[in-house]
Amino acid sequence: MISPWRICFSALFALALHSATVTGRIELRDSRDKRVKAGADYSGVVVWLTPVGASHPAPPGRGRIVQQNKTFVPHVLAVTVGSTVDFPNYDPIFHNAFSNYNGQLFDVGLYAPGSSRSVKFTREGVVRIFCNIHSSMSAVLLVLATPHFATSGRDGSYRIPNVPPGEYVLNLFHERTVQANLDKLSRRITVASDDAALAPIVVSESGYLAIPHTNKYGREYGPEPADSAYPGARK
Repeated sequence: MISPWRICFSALFALALHSATVTGRIELRDSRDKRVKAGADYSGVVVWLTPVGASHPAPPGRGRIVQQNKTFVPHVLAVTVGSTVDFPNYDPIFHNAFSNYNGQLFDVGLYAPGSSRSVKFTREGVVRIFCNIHSSMSAVLLVLATPHFATSGRDGSYRIPNVPPGEYVLNLFHERTVQANLDKLSRRITVASDDAALAPIVVSESGYLAIPHTNKYGREYGPEPADSAYPGARK
């Protein structure tokens, strides 16, 4: 019996033979972030294309969000539905990645330096990720039902390869943009067999307010423990 995913990958290969690369640039405006104001960092905006009246195979993949220097890296990651994301701990201290938001609830528990945990994400949506020990740590995972997506770099550029000709709805996600502003940026585009360079998209951060998050128990964070407070922490 032929595996469904083998059929899926074969379909993707066939689509790639007659496909285009869609490129463009994001420009952030109305930000409180000094780097954004200076035009030095337009990263972290996810752009994806949803086929109109068609369905393109979106096989699951494997992603990774590293915990290093008490930071999740990358801060924004996009994957397809069904993908598994690894959370390796590169710090000399313990971490506990979790999400208590409605994208997908998970809690990998407390784990030691040099170890890793993995989570499979089975439904479409936005997953906001935190550490139960270090309140300053956060990341955003976008789980998509399309294989056509990209995340903007620091210069705002993005590149979506292997897009078959057809009609698409272009959507965006930016952590510091309210949904009403994102909805206004949604649009239909036509992709031909030639590569397509889209006009710059201006994304406003106006109206965004950061909401303090709680720990995995729904309570406020207490004082952060010393790095040596957990058995087995590397000195």
